[in-house]
Amino acid sequence: PCQILADLMTVHERFGRIHDVTVAYVGDGNNVSRSLVEAAALAGFRLRVATPAGYEPNPTAVAAARAADCTVEVGNDPSGAVRDADVIYTDAWFSMGEEAEREARAAIFPPYRVDTELLSQAASHAIVMHCLPAHRGEEIAADVIDGPNSVVFDQAENRVHAQKALLAELLAGEA
Repeated sequence: PCQILADLMTVHERFGRIHDVTVAYVGDGNNVSRSLVEAAALAGFRLRVATPAGYEPNPTAVAAARAADCTVEVGNDPSGAVRDADVIYTDAWFSMGEEAEREARAAIFPPYRVDTELLSQAASHAIVMHCLPAHRGEEIAADVIDGPNSVVFDQAENRVHAQKALLAELLAGEA
């Protein structure tokens, strides 16, 4: 949840709003995608998720977001997900504790790499996000993470600010 607070802050900094922004998440339907699904229901942005078959985000979370009258699309087509999107978000193809799956995932996930070809299908003003650490050449191409559309370092900085704000709010509740 702290990551997603920073992500929402970054989107708001770039677009002046969160509501009615289209976010495309491409990659593994992991904890980050689940947090985006839950945040979409609360913040009102449209979310499109593209994962390989069998790697979709938690279906209970997706159903709950849709029940909250939120637009969450889940599919297996990265091009369709990013088409005209304002934000392209990706994460590592394997998380901590999944290192044994690295080889298997390396064979499945390459069509879900965020590269210049995929980025070209998004809106011209699209930003690229990644919660870091990134595996350059795997889930994201080096020229994209280092390119003009990338906001990954602003996003990382915003984690500090979002967590300070959350901590201040929690401490104020104790007073």
